[in-house]
Amino acid sequence: MNCYKIMIVDDETDILDLLEKAFNREGYNKIIKIVNGLTAVETCYKLQPDLIILDVMLPDIDGYEVCKQIRVFSHCPILFLSSKNDELDKILGLSVGGDDYVTKPFSPREVVYRVKAQLRRTEYKQNPSKNNFIQIGEFIIDTEGCSVKKGSHLIELTAREFEILQYLAENKGRVISRERLYETVWGEDSFGCDNTIMVHIRHLREKLEDNPAVPQYLITMKGLGYKLVNPYEK
Repeated sequence: MNCYKIMIVDDETDILDLLEKAFNREGYNKIIKIVNGLTAVETCYKLQPDLIILDVMLPDIDGYEVCKQIRVFSHCPILFLSSKNDELDKILGLSVGGDDYVTKPFSPREVVYRVKAQLRRTEYKQNPSKNNFIQIGEFIIDTEGCSVKKGSHLIELTAREFEILQYLAENKGRVISRERLYETVWGEDSFGCDNTIMVHIRHLREKLEDNPAVPQYLITMKGLGYKLVNPYEK
């Protein structure tokens, strides 16, 4: 069972019930169902949900206005649902404070996975390393300065490579699946992520390892994912 509170706002009860069942199947049982915008703002203030799924077209005030009002007191992820597929509508949704935008008709499973990605990203941001510096073997990772040094030598990483390395370093010794790594760092559904992750891991090894073909730090756990280790620790 999952402890996250998810609020779904839509005036179509069929959609509310459909999404509630989809989340229940994945172990999310704290589902709050709301049918109009004003009640959504009120309920969000009282119950402080961890994430909101918000329909754009509501009977009283539209979802964009609901989002703006909620953003005054809450920074929880907001995922818009809309029958509008126009790029300007998506940009508007993101500009007023939305984090994602899904068009109707949608796959309930896709919505669930997008929500999982947002919750993981939020959890990651809320639990940063207490120390700005992480040392693993010869490497020192400066999480505030976004830099990596091997001894006195600065290693040039792309922003995405640094995010991957930092996440693995903060979970040193733990096996992180490709899916979890992608959803946390990219903040998107991990479907079809394998090649993207493999390319970034290869580039990281080329920059970090003495012999990328025989990595000592960035280890592949076949069929499971990757872990970052200190080879000097037994």
